This record gives sequence, C-alpha cells and structure tokens, in this order.
Amino acid sequence: MKIKLILMALAGMSTAVFANTAETTGNAVNSNGDVLASAPVVVFGGGANEIYNNGPLVNSVGTGIGGEDESVLQGNIGMNTLGSGHQVAFDNRIADDFVVTGGDWEIESIDFYAYQTNEVASTITAVNLRIWDGIPGDPGSTVIFGDTTTNLMSSTGNSGILRVTDTTTGTTNNRQIAVSNVSVGITLSPGTYWLDWQSDGTGASGPWAPPITINGETTTGNALQSTDGGVTYLDQLDSGTSTQQGFPFVMYGTLPPPPIVPSLSIYGLLLLALIALVFGRRFIRQ
Repeated sequence: MKIKLILMALAGMSTAVFANTAETTGNAVNSNGDVLASAPVVVFGGGANEIYNNGPLVNSVGTGIGGEDESVLQGNIGMNTLGSGHQVAFDNRIADDFVVTGGDWEIESIDFYAYQTNEVASTITAVNLRIWDGIPGDPGSTVIFGDTTTNLMSSTGNSGILRVTDTTTGTTNNRQIAVSNVSVGITLSPGTYWLDWQSDGTGASGPWAPPITINGETTTGNALQSTDGGVTYLDQLDSGTSTQQGFPFVMYGTLPPPPIVPSLSIYGLLLLALIALVFGRRFIRQ
C-alpha cells in the first residue's frame, strides 16, 4: 500500500513538473468563454534605438479582438505549445542567443514577452536575466552579466499582441501578451552571446513565454529551457512537432557608427580630370 502511494505521489509530481514547463493545447487553462477587457498598449525602449529584434512574434496583423495583432499557434501544421514555462516559482528558465556584429554594441535594455492565461494587461512582477559568453551551462561558458535573483524589470504592460490558436483567432483574448522592459547597461564586443531569463507574476497560470511564430514554419530557432534553475538546459521543443523553437526579444541601445566611405569632392573630381588630361596627351604623343 505504501509503495502504491509513493508511486502515485511521484506520478503526481512528474505531471505537475511537466505541466509547468509548457502550456499546450492539451493542458491549457480554459477561459470561461467571456471576452476579457483589453488594457492600453504600451511602448517601451526608453526612447533608445532598437538595435536587434529576435522575432517575429506576430504572424497575423490586426485580426484579434479589438484589432489587436495575434501570435497564432499553427495547429494545422501540428504545433501544440502555446507558451514555455520560465516561472520563478518552479525554477524554470529559458535561453536564446544573439550575435554582435560590426563593432561594439551598447545594450541599454531588452524587451521580453510573457503572458498569464485569463489575466488582463500585465501581471508580470519581476524578470531576472543573465548574459553568457557561450551556451548556458556548457563547460567554458561564463556569465558576464546578471544573476538568477535580481529583478531588473523597469516597466511592464500590454504589448497589444494576443496568443491564440488557429481555431480561436479573432474570438478570444484570454492570453494577452505582456511586454516587460529590463534594464541592462553593458557593452559587448563582436561574438555570439546567450540570454537566459525567468519571470514572475501574480496570475495563477504561468508566466508563459510565447515562441517566435512564423507562418508555415515549425522550427523557429535554437532556444533552450532549464527546469533546475539554470544548472542544465535542454532544447526547447514544440510538444506537437518536436521541432526546436526560438523566443522573441528586442534590444535597445547604440550600434557602432557605419564605416566612413571616402567621397570625392568637386576638387577631387577636377584633379582626376586634370590627371586624365595630362596622361591622355602623353599617350597621344606616343
């Protein structure tokens, strides 16, 4: 009897852990069928320039309730994961990479996306972040910024994007995606880097991170997920297609100035014409 109870408890723990790693069409929190109120859309970035976008997240513009954009889960091509767990409460984290090119990048802040099912606007209360100089958790990879506890979120609000399925597009808004701006302040030289982050919120479900969404594409990136607080990582796969996903984020800051391309002034053109004339006369005399 005791063995049976232990096995049942372990099975329950396993189910709970699995349920918190992703929200899928199979374990989704159901809404009561009512259309929720929509919060005002916010724009972040602090006035800084957008220097990198790891999207897209939107694959259906203006088709949602109230004219909002939609990130549509494509069940018609077998996809099944609405969002990936990166909750502080369950020690889940997600990670994705980016490449710095053309000189040093000054990264001031980053926008991250998440939702909590059946919540209006943003219920996100914290985002912590680490930046790695290699694949998170790999030997030789080093954390060069951040930690797993400090809340770096400076603002959060409604992104104006709804996460829906291809059977609920235009009819439901119970997954209003929040955008949260995280303060960074770091200069990075050219190379490949990885972000790994985690969100907290007041809602009962999630926070869930919606994946990069591209019409007709089942593989959208090379993102990772950790279920042990960032010690080990596995490929982040859609539960329907078993294909690897990516996560959208937007960086703001300053890029290096473009290389200076010499241009000829009017005097330079006159000098070239004079040189051509002199050499032309010599060629004719010969």
